[in-house]
Amino acid sequence: MIAVGLARTDPGYGGSEAPFHPGEDYPEMRGVFGGALEVGPRNPGYEGVRLSLRALGLDEERFGTPEWNPLGSLVAPGGRIVLKPNFIRHWNPSPGGTVTSVVTHGSLLRAMADYAFLAVGPSGTVEVAEAPQQDCDFDVIRSLAGLDMVGGLYRRAGLHFEVIDLRREAVETSDGIIVRRRPLPGDPRGYRVVDLGMRSFFEGSGLDPERFRGADYDPAPTTEHHRDGRNEYLLSETVLSADLVVNLPKLKTHKKTGVTLALKNLVGINGDKNWLPHHTVGTPEDGGDEFPAGSAIDAARSRAIDLVRPLLDRGAALSVFRFLRRFETAVRGDEFVRSGNWWHNDTTWRMCADLNRCLYYSDARGLHLDREAPVRRVLTVLDAIVCGEGGGPLAPDDVPLGAVLAATDPVALDLVAVRLMGFDERRIAKIWRIMADPGPRITAVQTPEDVVVRHASASDPTIREESLDAIEPMHRFRPHAGWVGHIEGRRS
Repeated sequence: MIAVGLARTDPGYGGSEAPFHPGEDYPEMRGVFGGALEVGPRNPGYEGVRLSLRALGLDEERFGTPEWNPLGSLVAPGGRIVLKPNFIRHWNPSPGGTVTSVVTHGSLLRAMADYAFLAVGPSGTVEVAEAPQQDCDFDVIRSLAGLDMVGGLYRRAGLHFEVIDLRREAVETSDGIIVRRRPLPGDPRGYRVVDLGMRSFFEGSGLDPERFRGADYDPAPTTEHHRDGRNEYLLSETVLSADLVVNLPKLKTHKKTGVTLALKNLVGINGDKNWLPHHTVGTPEDGGDEFPAGSAIDAARSRAIDLVRPLLDRGAALSVFRFLRRFETAVRGDEFVRSGNWWHNDTTWRMCADLNRCLYYSDARGLHLDREAPVRRVLTVLDAIVCGEGGGPLAPDDVPLGAVLAATDPVALDLVAVRLMGFDERRIAKIWRIMADPGPRITAVQTPEDVVVRHASASDPTIREESLDAIEPMHRFRPHAGWVGHIEGRRS
């Protein structure tokens, strides 16, 4: 059986503030800071991480003692751990949402960093690394997550802690149009081109690489890296050469893949999002997945966008295009299907699956696709304390849920999270298609019956186990508009 730890805590982050000290004097943490642990107000995020690791069964026999070291079986002293949060963007435009439903909360990052240092010791390194959306202000994100204050805490304790923006470029937008570009230093260890070739999830898909579109105006980088037997990704060397990666996603709905959980969060390990196919131009009837058939206005819009891409890429006529974008929003709103933002997107899930395959089968020595099992272990800890529904991943409405999930199998974790949301995993391609794929496998889950859920809570120290089918929704999430009617509930 594949275990998922499920911790239930407060449906909010309480009064904890940076640097997000734990709300109790946990015995295992005293050694990290030289025998003294500063305690703050109640910290549901920290508490949730601790309980989820316990529920997962990591070093379970020593829980509650000074010797408890939940990550000790995953990484050796002196190792390097990368924490990969979801820092997609620094604001939430939804009237019903806040930035807390968009990004991983700093209290969970602080807790995971503490347990990381507990495992690697003073000779080890802990790094927070992420490639957010191009228009994200990384300085604001650092402040929201309290990372500079947390880093100061570790530096005073003589510990090596770094925060890395993995992007090579940032942009400024107005009315959704890029108006300015700024180069960034990127990953200090550089990038690695990882080519899955014929072992890509795009192989045999029938999708035309010439019609792939990525995250920027110029389609050339997207198409040239996914053609003629190549399926290449530009991935962070910091991530690929780490001894342990801890994936720290946020539970949200998603416009292109239905949900964004463990599997989707790995989009942020690449250095250039325009290498990533996001949709395929056209309708399903003509081999695309951009929008449904039968709409003349959407077909005209698609053709017009491809015609103006060269102008936008050169920064020409920006005021005209900004006016047209405002006009379109005023006339049509934001809920019509465009750019593959719907349940029929057959492109983005394949890209997500490829990135997982790259991570699980790559290490400091290279890519090992001929191995029978993954060459690295990845721990996922999901922030489901305040979640996002509706317009995710960028503009969700807040859902206070009060949960933290932990697993070493990403599909097992996503299955449990989807059940908690009231969705049907059989309607989410990136879950069931990965489960069914013969390999190289990134999951040990073959059927939902392979998953066992282990519960913990602050009010009840007893660990309870139940099957995946026994999990009831904690809240029936409202899908993104493009997924309404196609993801909810479970079929008999």
